[in-house]
Amino acid sequence: MNRPSAPMSGRAIGTRRVFPERARSFFASSYPEGTHKLDHNLVGHPLLELDALALLGEALPARSCEYNRGDLPIGVEGKPEGNGFSIGETIRTIATSNSWAVLKNIEQNRPFAGLLHALIAELAPIIEARTGAILRPQGFIFISSPNAVTPYHFDPEHNILLHLRGQKTMTVFPAGNPRFAADRMHEAYHTGGARELAWRDDFARDGVPFPLHPGEALYVPVMAPHFVQNGPEVSISLSITWRSDWSFAEADARAFNTILRRMGFDPAPPGRWPASNKAKATMMRVVRRLSRRP
Repeated sequence: MNRPSAPMSGRAIGTRRVFPERARSFFASSYPEGTHKLDHNLVGHPLLELDALALLGEALPARSCEYNRGDLPIGVEGKPEGNGFSIGETIRTIATSNSWAVLKNIEQNRPFAGLLHALIAELAPIIEARTGAILRPQGFIFISSPNAVTPYHFDPEHNILLHLRGQKTMTVFPAGNPRFAADRMHEAYHTGGARELAWRDDFARDGVPFPLHPGEALYVPVMAPHFVQNGPEVSISLSITWRSDWSFAEADARAFNTILRRMGFDPAPPGRWPASNKAKATMMRVVRRLSRRP
């Protein structure tokens, strides 16, 4: 598996840090397992305005643009319904198109790659001291119509969502708790399934809502279930994400548990950080190598 590290050149955007000292201190005390809010100074960046994002969406390959109707329930099954527009139309008319859109892997575009790597570089000493090398850095931009919903799901990356425009509330649930994401759902995701999760209304009282305004960010741990409710205005957010040896080992151990279940076993779930999950992860990597042989 190819796991490139980020080129950590430069420590800030221009001469000013995006994450002030207090934000870096909060991050250092909570990373990698504590969901927490941070401040940032990225609001008003010219690359992150609607016109620039519409052009980015039209320049990215189609596989890097996901967009659909915004009036969705918290829980969905499978891919949500499309909105009938192109990605450029969706973004330019986001105030009225009743849509939710995400531009994936923005690092494919050179200016956005520079922005992503500069942001991660500000936090690199903290990240590397806790979870080792920064692997597969990626960026995602979310553009949402008023009152749009991002359904209940989880993600395999370490993630900081920097909010830039409008208001939204992200509700986060404990990572690794099978009540909110059953072990079989984890295993299905890591063997090619969707990231959307089964929602039950009684979950709501156990989630922690984090209201976000421009200039605020939220760190979300690996595979922590969450959903997002947009406010009454258009919103824009940037997610900077990365993987670690631990996150890859957790994913591979989940995938190996799928094989064990097929053999009739009831395997224990991988441990959360700092558990290594090395044995099962190594076995899954061996299985993959063997499966590629003629």
